[in-house]
Amino acid sequence: MSYVLLLWGIFFINGVVAKAVCPGPPQVEFASVHPEKRLYEPGEEVSYVCQSGYIYASGTRRAVCTNAGRWTSVTLRCKLRTCVYPGLLHNGEIHHTELTYQSVISFSCNEGYILRGANSSQCNEKAEWTEELPVCEPVTCPFPPVPEFARIVFHLPRPGNVSIFGDVVRYACLPNYALIEHETVSCLANGNWSHIPECKDIRCPRPTGIENGFVSFNLDRLYHYMEKVSYGCMPNYVLDGPRESRCEKTGNWSIKPSCKAPCSISVKRAEVLYYGQRVKLQGMAERRIQHAEIMAFFCKDEEKKCGYPVPTQCMDGVLRIPECFKEYGRFSALFTTEASSMKQCDTVNSQQ
Repeated sequence: MSYVLLLWGIFFINGVVAKAVCPGPPQVEFASVHPEKRLYEPGEEVSYVCQSGYIYASGTRRAVCTNAGRWTSVTLRCKLRTCVYPGLLHNGEIHHTELTYQSVISFSCNEGYILRGANSSQCNEKAEWTEELPVCEPVTCPFPPVPEFARIVFHLPRPGNVSIFGDVVRYACLPNYALIEHETVSCLANGNWSHIPECKDIRCPRPTGIENGFVSFNLDRLYHYMEKVSYGCMPNYVLDGPRESRCEKTGNWSIKPSCKAPCSISVKRAEVLYYGQRVKLQGMAERRIQHAEIMAFFCKDEEKKCGYPVPTQCMDGVLRIPECFKEYGRFSALFTTEASSMKQCDTVNSQQ
């Protein structure tokens, strides 16, 4: 009897254990389970596969249904696939925030360039971009126009006799014509050239003379653009300014020089410094110096018992004698030591 009861107990226990099945396996983010069904017998095994667009990162990929009706631990982690950066877009930009699965990047070109190809691309489940990298091609301009009385002096031709964005053309006018506006034009981003210059026939009236001077070969006629005339001065007058004047594109002459007058020296008797040399005024044939020339008069430092030179410059007929200078007559000079005859001061006295 006890033997029968033992067999019955073993049969009962096996029956209970056999019913300890496992429910569906635990879910793993971004992963699918195989095989997938409602209940699993003890010992059955399932495997996990990362979903499309995701790849294995770490952890176990399998789980087993135990006799206790529980699944073994699953530590699988899946991560998004990442596309390789598409590369450099010359003369353009690639706009993106992420490079992972389903991320979208967009393309744009710099000013003066046109996008050839797709304007966006998406990272697919194979970590590949759906579109190829586009190309930014430069805007083209037609052959530049040539204004009347003008010629092109610089132009870089390209295949098809066109120019591209940023190309420059330089113009020049025929002789006697003036270029109005800039001499260079550029191919713009809109496919047009910047403002085309104009060549005009410019004439200037007969140039006027200058006081105490003359114009060389001053003919009574109109003068063409860029023609020049030369000026000169009467004897002892100094030309101040450019010797030549030019007919400009405004129809007027460029700045004219002037003739500056010489300076008469009011002092009759003194020793001075003139071009670094000591000169006696009473020995000069003409007591006169030209405009802009410098002459130094000697002054006394009574305290130090020495003399020092004070320069003064001729400015268009005016020569200011230093206030510290004192002129002595021939007779009074016999009893006085003049500043020019005294030892020279070590430092220049500022008093004048």
